[in-house]
Amino acid sequence: MSTVYWINGPILKSKDVDNFVMSEMVFVGDKQIMGEVIGIADDFVTIQVYESTTSMRVGEAITHTGLPLSVELGPGLLGNIYDGIGRPLKGLSAKYGSYLDVGQSMRTLPDDKTWSVSYRVSKGDTVSHGQIYATFAETGSIEHRLMAQSSGVVTSDCIDGDFRLDDTVLTLDNGASFTLSEKWAIRHERPVARRIDAKEPLITGQRVIDTLFPIVKGGSAAIPGGFGAGKTMLQHQLAKWCDADIIVYIGCGERGNEMAQVLEEFSELVDPKTGRTLMERTILIANTSNMPVAAREASIYTGITFAEYYRDMGYHVALMADSTSRWAEALRELSGRLEEMPAEEGFPAYLASRLAQFYERSSFVDTLNGDIGSISIVGAISPQGADFSEPVTQNTQRFIGCFWALDKSLAYIRHFPSINYVQSYSEYTVQLQGWYKENIAEDFTDLRQMVLSILNEETSLMEIVKLIGQDVLADRQKLTLEMARVIRVGYLQQNAFHKFDSSVSLQKQYAMLKLYKYTMEQCQELLHQRKTMSAIVETRIFEEIIGLKYVIDEDLTQFDAYTKKVDDALASVA
Repeated sequence: MSTVYWINGPILKSKDVDNFVMSEMVFVGDKQIMGEVIGIADDFVTIQVYESTTSMRVGEAITHTGLPLSVELGPGLLGNIYDGIGRPLKGLSAKYGSYLDVGQSMRTLPDDKTWSVSYRVSKGDTVSHGQIYATFAETGSIEHRLMAQSSGVVTSDCIDGDFRLDDTVLTLDNGASFTLSEKWAIRHERPVARRIDAKEPLITGQRVIDTLFPIVKGGSAAIPGGFGAGKTMLQHQLAKWCDADIIVYIGCGERGNEMAQVLEEFSELVDPKTGRTLMERTILIANTSNMPVAAREASIYTGITFAEYYRDMGYHVALMADSTSRWAEALRELSGRLEEMPAEEGFPAYLASRLAQFYERSSFVDTLNGDIGSISIVGAISPQGADFSEPVTQNTQRFIGCFWALDKSLAYIRHFPSINYVQSYSEYTVQLQGWYKENIAEDFTDLRQMVLSILNEETSLMEIVKLIGQDVLADRQKLTLEMARVIRVGYLQQNAFHKFDSSVSLQKQYAMLKLYKYTMEQCQELLHQRKTMSAIVETRIFEEIIGLKYVIDEDLTQFDAYTKKVDDALASVA
């Protein structure tokens, strides 16, 4: 029997080397605390456990499973909330009360529910690995699709009916039998037919993202920002409004009240696509700052495994990780316990490879069943003092395609989302040009370039204004500053609590940009006629344009009235 002989926080050692295999899941001590073998040497085995080892003693038994650290996948994941190793917190609360003790465990999926299964195959049919052989409604808005875990000829009678989690739903001639659930090792990617280049954006409803710094479906993005810059609020907005089918939200080391806010808001929010609550297509993983550090490290992998399961069904999944800095700090603490040589700022030397393992699981794929599925990853980063030169931010930039840098100074003047348009970038703009031309308008990318050039010119002009004031500028430059203000306040800034402005379609975004361009061209024409910029400003047309985002809903014909307002106002100057 294997026993514990050394304890240092969440790190244990055992001398019984021969009985262990690398990455094996084990249960330690009288309370059966879950752990994972992370190292095997000549004379001892190192185990990382996922709960507190307080009161554990040397000599307690270690139970082997022979399996890697895994989670159960199947119906019942959606609408639920889990800890970092896949235990359902609702079920644990009902069984043990609000305060959980060490070693309390429960099955990931509900085994008391029945599911009304409809088959897509019949007895004698040949099924291939990954093929969808049956479906049923998991929630009111999401269809669950059962996938064959191996290939063979169906030998069971495929009769539609109600099944529980452990009932056999399909048997093959090779002896394989499938239930409604399966297990998967969280540190291993699920197989796909092939990865393909994504050419479709993940539409978020946030103008600064969709227009200036878009992300593709299957892409990856980082949101770095200091304390109070709005990382969590932006991720909440993305989870609420992006056009993904499934949302996986990982609260990794953040405050518990933020997870409570997600639970409260998502249960009340109505999904505009289905008319049902947003929670019906959401999985929450709560590993808050007061929960075990080791489980924080595992929570990222648990979340991405859940996401890959639904991607393989042919769904588009958006995964929010808040925050990867807390996850990296967990790696740093575990590395210190293991007495490993630290790298920059005490982080382990393998920080970059661990970040790569996570972000590279974002994907746009042909699934094994022939459908298209994707996982888009958005990870928040919390650098100390908003210092983007620290290791987590720098290493993350190597593996992502979007960098949405949050600016605390914008957040303090209530500019939301507080994305700094100078520091931020997207590497996906070129591959999305064709989609924008085909689905929105031929000149959408030209309008985007116009916005960026105006904002960049404003940045240069503000250096002059700060030194000697705005009066010395030419009227053409004053117009640039005024249009930049219109873009910043009227376009880039959004009100998360306004029904028209919280989420905006790409069609409305395009109509707003067209109006800005038209206004600027008309003003330039007046300046060519020797009219003054002060006379144009006195018409207050710029304030009218800024305020239209709160007036116009998705009925784009209302923009005609604003075009007429521009004409009338500028005609009074002419």
